[in-house]
Amino acid sequence: MRVVGEVPHPELKITIFHWNNRYLIKMEAGFFEQTFKIHEYDVATEEEVKKLIDEEFIQSAILRFNQMAESLHKSLNR
Repeated sequence: MRVVGEVPHPELKITIFHWNNRYLIKMEAGFFEQTFKIHEYDVATEEEVKKLIDEEFIQSAILRFNQMAESLHKSLNR
C-alpha cells in the first residue's frame, strides 16, 4: 500500500492510499475511521481523487462520525 498524500483538515486525519488497483480515502476522527474505495479506472489522476474531498464530502463524513459515536454510546449503555 502506497501513501499518495494527505489532505489537511483541523478535525480529521485524511489520507489517500493506492493499493490493489484502487485508491482509498481514509478519514479518521478519534477512535473512528471511514474508508472509501475508488477503482483506479474511475478517476484519471491522483489529483482527481484529491478533488473529490471537498467540503460537502468532509461534512458528510463528520456527520457519520457523530452518528457512529452516538451508536456506540447507545450500545455501551444498554
